[in-house]
Amino acid sequence: MASTLHKRRAAAVAGGPRSRVARHSSSHPAIKAAAAGFFMEVIRTLQSSGIRFMLGGTFAFSHYSKIPRATADMDIFVDAPSVHPILGLFEELGYHTALPFPHWLAKIGGASESIDIIFSSGNGIAAVDDEWFEHAPSAHVLGRRVRLVPPEELLWSKAFVQERERFDGADVLHLIRQTGPDLDWPRLLRRFEETWRVLLSHLILFGFVYPGHRSHVPDWVLDNLLDRLQHDRDELDSDVCFGTLLSREQYLHDIQTLGYGDARRPPHGRMTESEIDTWTVAATKRVDRRRR
Repeated sequence: MASTLHKRRAAAVAGGPRSRVARHSSSHPAIKAAAAGFFMEVIRTLQSSGIRFMLGGTFAFSHYSKIPRATADMDIFVDAPSVHPILGLFEELGYHTALPFPHWLAKIGGASESIDIIFSSGNGIAAVDDEWFEHAPSAHVLGRRVRLVPPEELLWSKAFVQERERFDGADVLHLIRQTGPDLDWPRLLRRFEETWRVLLSHLILFGFVYPGHRSHVPDWVLDNLLDRLQHDRDELDSDVCFGTLLSREQYLHDIQTLGYGDARRPPHGRMTESEIDTWTVAATKRVDRRRR
């Protein structure tokens, strides 16, 4: 099992001078040539292995939103049972591997670039399951045909990223602007389940940001969510803070000082005490670096 960085360095997959940028189309990310070589090697290796995977992150976002972004990393989404076989495969090839957050994230490193192997989300909610693959469209990326994370699951996972240093709300709205009429809204509603208020908050902001595209959200979806809000307004007898599902850092005071329960724990969440502790330590280290 790979839980720490291995000392073996991978040979660099050179694609040209570091200053060169590979552009594929107006809606694809701009990638440094050396990184593109590494990414292509990883994709080829995974496809040869037969392990199913999807591309997410900047690659999927740019494909759906038609907004090009420069990137030096790649997010590969897999289901949890595939993580250790993938890490073992790349260890044998001499790559650095790590499993820094066992509840959602592993890493593969080249000479100077890295790839995230993602199988859930930082808050433990958006676990990759068979349905991700069933609805994953294919696209040409770096000269190879690969599957992309479906727009519904991409939106679902991004909706909860609301940190001080990173807020993916604009990404959510850009996805709705471009893909809203074609989204599988029943599946999206099912994904949010008891966290439907998070989806509603983004949809309200969408109507504010893009008043000329409000029809991209079907009326029945808003009616459904607003009806829930109308009939679910009572204050609950609960000492749980659900803010930790949105930010691992900004609600620590509520948990650690004010005594609120952490919604990442069962029965509301899926994370263990150890997973929460590991994720929290990483957040506090980030805060310390920011304050220096």
